[in-house]
Amino acid sequence: MQRVDIFCGDCLEVLRTLPDSIVDAVVTDPPYGLEFMGKRWDYDVPSVDVWAECLRVLKPGGHLLAFAGTRTQHRMAVRIEDAGFEIRDMIAWVYGSGFPKSLDVSKAIDKAAGAEREVVGDKLDQPGYHLKGHSGGEAFGHGIASTTPETRLAAALITAPATEAARQWSGWGTALKPAMEPITVARKPLIGTVSANVMQHGTGAINVDGCRVGANGDKLNGGRVSTKKEGWDRPWKHDAKAVADCIARGTAAVEKAEQLGRWPANLIHDGSEEVTELLSDSARFFYCAKASKRDRDEGCEGMEEKEAGIKNDSGRGFSESDPMAKIMRRNHHPTVKPTDLMRYLCRLITPPNGTILDPFTGSGSTGKAAMLEGFQFIGIEREAEYVEIAKARIEAARKIKCSELTLGE
Repeated sequence: MQRVDIFCGDCLEVLRTLPDSIVDAVVTDPPYGLEFMGKRWDYDVPSVDVWAECLRVLKPGGHLLAFAGTRTQHRMAVRIEDAGFEIRDMIAWVYGSGFPKSLDVSKAIDKAAGAEREVVGDKLDQPGYHLKGHSGGEAFGHGIASTTPETRLAAALITAPATEAARQWSGWGTALKPAMEPITVARKPLIGTVSANVMQHGTGAINVDGCRVGANGDKLNGGRVSTKKEGWDRPWKHDAKAVADCIARGTAAVEKAEQLGRWPANLIHDGSEEVTELLSDSARFFYCAKASKRDRDEGCEGMEEKEAGIKNDSGRGFSESDPMAKIMRRNHHPTVKPTDLMRYLCRLITPPNGTILDPFTGSGSTGKAAMLEGFQFIGIEREAEYVEIAKARIEAARKIKCSELTLGE
């Protein structure tokens, strides 16, 4: 059975209790240092000390993937490097759902002058502009959907400049539309050569064949090569020797090794209309990790039943209006990443049956992905409410994986 260890506490303190060289990979979505939604945990990017502890618990040659914000990516990467990691690359996670958090200069000038602007229209029903919100905002935290209906309406109104100065600066703002998050790719220094390190520790390389890109930007056959021999159909994991043997015997479903798919690139997109229109035919060259609004809450359904016997401070059971009751029903973490994206990243850098560490577990997206990919997982999260959500989501994913193994292997 896949092992899962989730610790509730400060990641630096918990990391210091873990033995050296026990994990094969680190995949994490740490604080970006943007004070996102006023959250205290996002006041700064992680310190050098945190990354140094991640380095210590990683096996030699183990990789680290860390999301960052575009404004603070430089600080994140420098601290990771200062901790002793080698910076290997940067992956761009490109999406079409970002909402520009820009100050309208014209409106600000009228507001400062005390002038009232005339409403001449609205942007309701356009992408990113609607009154009905849902958990986590527009596509996993991007957008204005997590604010109040009044705030969303105000943002959607089109108003005319009221003063001459405002007319002069109409159309000017202060920010670009967010459409990309960088992911730092780093590696713990090798011991000897790559081949020697891989043979001794199982780390140091990336899973190229297991992450090749299919004709439509998707992973090929779930990361496997189909073979047929004498009416027998069996899945083969992407393995260079196995593929070569299949091709040599003429039993592979593909005729040439390059037909297994395109080499994984340092750009991943979400398949949204905005991105695919921009990339046009080139979209098929890059992995498409499609976002699902549903999978953020999968596993949380049973939490309400699990906590049904718990009483609130008044001694009564939780009512529909209690904040805790809402927590039990859904995943309210503001920065949830798509499961398909996290599965791809886990598979890219983790050896078979390897252990993945996420020192900033949040609501458990990395852990859920690790379970679905057949890896072991160690997670650390400071906020107790998110720990419970993470446990529920990860356990649900582990049950799905166990069911797959029972039926298929």
